[in-house]
Amino acid sequence: MTDDQPIDQFIVRYGTTRFLGVFTWKGKGEPQRGNDVIIRTKRGNEWGEVLGPATERAKSFLQSPEPEGKIQRFPNADDYDTLDRCRIREQVEFDGCTKMILERKLQMQLVDVEHLFGGERAVFYFLAEKRIDFRELVKALAKEYSLRIEMRQIGVRDEAALLADYGDCGKPVCCNTHLSEMPPVSMKMAKVQKATLDPNKISGRCGRLKCCLRYEYDTYEEFQRELPKIGAEVVTREGQGKVIGQEILSKQVVIVYEDRRRITTPLQEIISVIKPKSGKKTAPKVKVAEDVSEEE
Repeated sequence: MTDDQPIDQFIVRYGTTRFLGVFTWKGKGEPQRGNDVIIRTKRGNEWGEVLGPATERAKSFLQSPEPEGKIQRFPNADDYDTLDRCRIREQVEFDGCTKMILERKLQMQLVDVEHLFGGERAVFYFLAEKRIDFRELVKALAKEYSLRIEMRQIGVRDEAALLADYGDCGKPVCCNTHLSEMPPVSMKMAKVQKATLDPNKISGRCGRLKCCLRYEYDTYEEFQRELPKIGAEVVTREGQGKVIGQEILSKQVVIVYEDRRRITTPLQEIISVIKPKSGKKTAPKVKVAEDVSEEE
């Protein structure tokens, strides 16, 4: 590298927990999407994967748009051998730590070990229901393996992100691929989307509600606000009836009329919605969106 070479920025994914960061590159050639690289982070020398140029739009999706470190170089054959040795050491350190936990009768479950490429440290990820005093364990690990030890307590969603492979949909689990944050998910989202409420069918590998229930919820919520709520009295060309069901994505409602007919009707065919209190009729596209509250 020379001082007159341009400095570019790229988004790199690195670490067991798939951190995303902006890294600078000053060298010949240009890293391409999917290239393996050796980077320098605040944790030390690490192995990373280039996701693409750090454009302003791409950086807007990151928690921090500021550069986190440098891309030092592309890996060579020796680096790949070093990476293989790191993976072997991770298994040795995992087995050793598990044994030490049992010997000390600590109420914690070791989930994974990350041995950094540069060999500066090892990160031990564990589950625990309460705070654990692991100071003696850290001392024992540091003495046994002669490196810096970091203990990190994680949750069940994080465990799935580290260990899970495929979901019920047949694709790699979202938390192990593209998700950088775990979105909040509630039963309300499943109800609005009319998903089954069987916990076994709407729970992910972590045992919690599936993250994918969050993806389309905003669209469902927006469409639902446009529809007359269940129980509302409406007027259509067929007459006056009551809304007994909603087909949110198709923007239709199921109406039962006074002669007991049940007809699925598009929103645009509803002439007006009758307000129970005032008895006045209003155009659904204007007033329904204002008067209808979200269903629990």
